[in-house]
Amino acid sequence: MKRRDFVQYAGMGAGAMMMPSLLMGNNIPAEALLEPGMDTVLKKKMADVALNTAKSMGATYADARIGRYLNQYVFTREDKVQNVVNTESFGIGIRVIANGTWGFSSTNDVTEDGIKNATQQAVAIAKANSKIQKEPVVLAPVQGHGEVSWKTPIQKDFKEVPISEKVDLLLSANAAAMENGANFVNSALFMVNEQKYFASTDGSYIDQDVHRIWPTFNVTAIDRQAGKFKSRQALSAPMGMGYEYMDGLESEKLSGPEGIKLYNRSYDIVEDATMAAQQAKQKLSAKSVEAGKYDLVLEPNHLGLTIHESVGHPLELDRVLGYEANYAGTSFATLDKWESKDFKYGSDIVNIVADKTQVGSLGAVGYDDEGVKTRKWDLIRNGTLVNYQAIRDQVHMIDQNESHGCCYAQSWEDVQFQRMPNVSLEPGTEKYSLQDMIKDVDKGIYILGRGSYSIDQQRYNFQFGGTLFYEIKNGEIAGMLEDVAYQSNTQEFWNSCAKICDKDDYRMFGSFFDGKGQPSQVSAVSHGSSTSRFNGINVINTGRTI
Repeated sequence: MKRRDFVQYAGMGAGAMMMPSLLMGNNIPAEALLEPGMDTVLKKKMADVALNTAKSMGATYADARIGRYLNQYVFTREDKVQNVVNTESFGIGIRVIANGTWGFSSTNDVTEDGIKNATQQAVAIAKANSKIQKEPVVLAPVQGHGEVSWKTPIQKDFKEVPISEKVDLLLSANAAAMENGANFVNSALFMVNEQKYFASTDGSYIDQDVHRIWPTFNVTAIDRQAGKFKSRQALSAPMGMGYEYMDGLESEKLSGPEGIKLYNRSYDIVEDATMAAQQAKQKLSAKSVEAGKYDLVLEPNHLGLTIHESVGHPLELDRVLGYEANYAGTSFATLDKWESKDFKYGSDIVNIVADKTQVGSLGAVGYDDEGVKTRKWDLIRNGTLVNYQAIRDQVHMIDQNESHGCCYAQSWEDVQFQRMPNVSLEPGTEKYSLQDMIKDVDKGIYILGRGSYSIDQQRYNFQFGGTLFYEIKNGEIAGMLEDVAYQSNTQEFWNSCAKICDKDDYRMFGSFFDGKGQPSQVSAVSHGSSTSRFNGINVINTGRTI
C-alpha cells in the first residue's frame, strides 16, 4: 500500500552537493505548483474514512495525515542555469494503536477504497506487532481541537514569483562574485510548501500551510601560482518565511567588523556574494592560526550548528533512552543527570529553550504531526539541565503528562516520530553589542559561518570549524586567520560561556535537511542566538603541509 515517488537529479555539478541526492515527488511544470489541492471538506471526508475504518477494526486510537508537498529548487553556476526542479508529492498516512501497539501504512491512492485498504493494513500490522510488544503504548492526553487552521505568515508566496526573477537574482549574485575576484561560484534557491491536514480520533481536524526558503551559494578563489584555493559559503540562513526573505532590506542588516554585513530576517544575496569573493581572495593569503587556548567570539550563523549538535540532538529523549542511535549515536545527557536537578550543562548565563512557535523559524507550526498545539519550554535554565524533548508516547517516561509538541514526519508516507524543535540560546539581558564584546577580548578569535565538524557517539567530544576567522588582539580585530578549528566537550564548552550579546544581535540559523532515524527522514529546524563568548577554548591548526 506504500509507494515511493523519487526524482533523481544528474548533471548538476556542485549544486547537487547542496541537497539530498534523492527527493520525494513527481516532476511537475512550475505552473502546476499554483493549482489548488484537495479542499478541506473533502480532506475531512477522506480522513474520516480512515478513522472510522480503524475504530471498526478494534483500534483504540487512529490519526490520518493527508499531505501535499510542493518543492521548487533553482541551481546556477557562474553564468549558467544548471537546473530548475519542481516536484509534488500527495498521499495519506494512517497511524493506529491496536492491542496496545502502533501500526502504520500509507498510500497515494487517496480514495475511499485506497484509504480503507491502507487503514486495514495499518491495523493488521499493529495486531501482528502486539505479539512481541512488551508494554502497551501509553499516550499523553491531548484535547481535540475541532476544525482549525494555521499558516506560515508570509508576504510573498514563492510559487507566485516567476522563475525568471529567481534565476536573474542568482545570476546577478554569481556575476557580482566573479567581478570581485571569484573563479567559481555555485548558487541555489530551495523553496518548500507543505500543505498538511491532520485528523485524529481525539477530535482534531487541523489544516496547515507551511512555507520555508533557503538561498545559498559557494564562492571559490584560486591562487594558481601557489596551487591553492579557498572557498566562502553564504552567510544566509534557511528561514520559515516567504520569498520576501530575498528583499535584502537595509533595516534587517547588522554591521560587523572589517565591513562585514550580517543578515537577520531579510537577505541581500548580491551583496553577500560580493563580500564572499573578496573574502575568499583574502583567505588565500591569511595567516595560519597558532594552536593554543583562545577566547572565542562565535557569531549566530556559526553558533547555530554547535547548538544543534551539542544541545539539540543530545536532549532528544529517544536518544537519551537509547531508542535512537543513528547519525552520531545516543546521548551523554542521561536521565540520572536530569533527575539530580543540579547537572550543570552550562554556565549560569546559559538559558536554552525549545520553541515550535518562533515566528520566522524553520520549525514553526501551529500543531505538530500528532495534533498537539505547539509551545515553548525550557531545556537548560541558568546552566542546569531541566527538561528534554518528548512526544505523546514518551513523556510518561519522564513523569510528565503533556506532550511537548515536537512530533514530525517528512512526508505523508513516513511515520511521524520525535524530532528536534527550534532550540535556541536566549540573548543576554544587559545592553551589550558585538563591538563591546570584541573590546573585552585580549586574545581571541571571531568565527562566522559553519564549516567542517565532528562529534562523538555520545554527543560529548567535538570539533568545529567555520567559514571566516578573525584574530582578536587587545580588544581589536588584527586580521584574518585560516586553518582554525576548536575542540572541546559539551559540558566544558557550555560552562565556558562567559558573555552573550543582547537581543539586538539575536539572529537565527538552522538546518534545512537535518537527518534522523532509520529509514532516514529529514526535517527543518532553526537555532537562534546572539553572538556569544566562550573563554579558554582549545584551538588547533588544521593546515596540512605536503
